[in-house]
Formats: sequence, structure tokens, C-alpha cells
Amino acid sequence: MSAVQILVKFKSDNGEPIPGGLIDLPVKATVNDLQAIVNALLQQSEEPVPFAFYVDNNQIFNNLQECVRNRESDERILEIVCQPEALFKVRTVTRCTGSLEGHREAVVSVSFSPNGETLASGSGDTTVRLWDVYTQTPKHTCQGHKHWVLCLSWSPCGTKVASACKNGRIMLWDADTGKQMGKDMVGHKMWVTSLAWEPYHQNDQCRKLVSASKDGDLRIWDVVMSKTLLILSSHTQSVTCVRWGGRGLIYSSSQDRTIKVWRAEDGVLCRTLQKHAHWVNSLALNVDYVLRVGSFRIKKNKNEDDNFNPKSYAKEQYEKVGEEKLVSASDDYTLIMWKPEHSKEPIAQLVGHQQLVNDVKFSPNGKIIASASFDKSIKVWCGETGKYIASLRGHVQRVYSIAWSADSRLLVSGSADSTLKVWDMRKNQLCSDLPGHGDEVYAVDWAPDGIRVASGGKDKIVRLWQN
Repeated sequence: MSAVQILVKFKSDNGEPIPGGLIDLPVKATVNDLQAIVNALLQQSEEPVPFAFYVDNNQIFNNLQECVRNRESDERILEIVCQPEALFKVRTVTRCTGSLEGHREAVVSVSFSPNGETLASGSGDTTVRLWDVYTQTPKHTCQGHKHWVLCLSWSPCGTKVASACKNGRIMLWDADTGKQMGKDMVGHKMWVTSLAWEPYHQNDQCRKLVSASKDGDLRIWDVVMSKTLLILSSHTQSVTCVRWGGRGLIYSSSQDRTIKVWRAEDGVLCRTLQKHAHWVNSLALNVDYVLRVGSFRIKKNKNEDDNFNPKSYAKEQYEKVGEEKLVSASDDYTLIMWKPEHSKEPIAQLVGHQQLVNDVKFSPNGKIIASASFDKSIKVWCGETGKYIASLRGHVQRVYSIAWSADSRLLVSGSADSTLKVWDMRKNQLCSDLPGHGDEVYAVDWAPDGIRVASGGKDKIVRLWQN
């Protein structure tokens, strides 16, 4: 093997060798060359599958030379892991296509439905508004809350939206009619901070919802009966965030500096994760995206199967991601990565922010973690190891909220500096700067179909952005 050639072994992302054995390649072989070789080895006769290529968890962007140069090991054989990428490519958003007026106070949360066709917004004016994203017009104004609407969550079946307000009341809305479903869900003694639905592949009726509150409790609700099924009490301070995992576990973070892992079926506390030195603000799972979209498919097959089973499809998509990983973001300026199903010991502590970390999100493919901080930066980390990758700088005030595009190639951020910024996550650099809001941007979301971004903030206007 000469200095200009290298022996390469291709493996799938689950560690299985790709047929073809050892291949002698020039070190100048590009990512496009690797695409052609792997598709030929896999005998992809129809549309070629796009792959991302990794060596030692580092992605190859140009050619093999870059990873030969950066390698820590002097092993003569280069093992390349091939990760299939999204077949569709999301285009960056570059302009504001609609300013949706109607809210009379700050917009605190924005959330697209799982199919991306309806947008829900929650505001300090006590209303939830549902917007048609195609016509950019209001569909419904959902009235009933008596205080600021602090959080929203779409059911994974896409037919209903749960909202919660500052006096602890949770309400459920029919997405088609805008009418309240069932009765008010009352029980929390202080405001509700976070909501999460039972995953679609475990219950396609979408009957169960978990809420987290400033009162230190979590409650699991039957939304059809509008009643509490279980109260999860163990946190000693405000619960800040809740996630419902795909294998029957609920994860909660708190200002008591802990993360707790609960069994959803009976509310038993399984373990307490204790490593943070201050409030834990936010949680993200590597399966968040697949759980959010449930059975909705972005790219439908031309010869669609009449026997399509939504629940089976949702389960299949969930299982493709592999083991559940959790990352927590804290006021102690750090993030911690966990495998909470198996251990209360962390995988890695992610250190580098200079201020509290406010938001954290796994990329839809689970490969990258992005974190947003009051230090005005976004940091990028490896989703497998927690290793630092890059800092995204450009905002001139604290960054409140981030959202990924469905293909994991782009990230949008909203900041107190009144702008949104879109980042190219291949090059870890700014892609689009989006001024337009008149004041701080509190909430951003990227539609699961990739077509548009929504934002809301202090200026009371919901904005839609497209290519």
C-alpha cells in the first residue's frame, strides 16, 4: 500500500460489514466516489441512497485524505461507517413569507403539526391559535385559558393539540374544529412547564399525556376522560422539562438538579440521575423527531401500499434509531449525555458554554447535538460520544430556542437580538440571517416536512419563513 492508496473496509451504521471486503482506494477519493462505491456494493439498482461517511465518529466532508491526516490510530485499514441520509433535501429558509397577526401579547410557543400542515401558537393573551400554513391565515382561535399559555404539544396522530397555562390548567383542542375536547385537566397547583404525549407506536389512540409543573409533580392524564391517572412525586423543586421515551420510560428534569427516570405504566421511579451542579433546564432524546412525527411519512412511495399500518411504521422508524440516549442542559453551563435505560452514570459531560444552557436538541438522525446558551452561542457536539465539534457564533444576544430541519443538515436559532439565523450543519457556518421581528424571538420550530420555519416572540407576531 503506497502513501497515495489506503485499504478501506465499509460498515453499516449498525456495525455490519458491507459486502466487498477490503478495497484499495486512492486517498484522494471524494465523498462522491464513496457514494458510488457503496451504492454499487449494495446493488442499489433504483434511486441511489445518499450516505454520510464517518471515521472514528468524525464525518468525512471532502476526501479520504482529511481523515487519514486527523486519525489518532496508525491502523493500516480505514474503517468507514456508512450512515444512510434523508432521501429528501431541505432547502434553507431565506425570507419571511408571512406575518400572522392576531395575538395581543407575546408569543411564547410555536409548534407545527406532525404533517407540517397546521401551526399552533400559544401566547400571553391566554389563547392558542391554529394557522393554515398554505394560505397563511388563521383557522381557529382556541379560547378558555385564564392565564398565559406557556406550552403546547401536538398529539403524534396530529388530530389534537394540548396546551397548558400559568395557572396549571391543561386544555385539549380538536385541530380540525378548534373546539375544546373533553374538560379542563386540573390538578397542578402551579404553572405547567412542559407536556409530552405517549408515543404513537405504543398507543395509536393518543390517549395519554404527561405534564410537568412548577409544583414539583408530574401527572399522567387520560385525555378522553380528562382525569389524572398517576401523579409522579419525587422532585423537590420545579420540574422544568418532560420527555416520554419509546420504551415505556418518562424522563423529567428539575430545578432540584436531578433528572428522574419513571416507568410510565405504573409511575414507579426507576432511577435518579445526579451530576449537575445547578438547575436542569431542558432535555432531548435522540428519538424526539421520530416520536414527534409518529406515522407520518415525508417522502411517500410512488406505488404506495394499501396495507400501510401506521402503528407498525411508527415502531419501525423508532427502532431504526437504536438505543435511547438523553442529553440534559443546565444552569451550571454544561450538558450531560446519558443512556438512562441502563445506567445512572453519564456517558459524557459536554463543557464549553460560558453561560446557562437554555435549549438542547438532537438532530433527527441522532448523530449531532446542538445546544443554545445565554452566552450568545450555539455549540455542536457528537451525538454518539458527546465530543465537541464546533461553536456557531453570530447572535449578539442570548439564544433562546433552536430547531433542526428534518434532514439534519440545517439548524435554525431564535435570539433576544430579534433575529433568526439558519446554520449549515455540514460546514458549521451561517447560512441565512433572518431579521424581521421587532423584538426578542422566544420560540422557533421547523416543520417536520422541512418546507417552512415558524417563529414567535415579544412583538406578538407569528412569522413564517421559506426558501
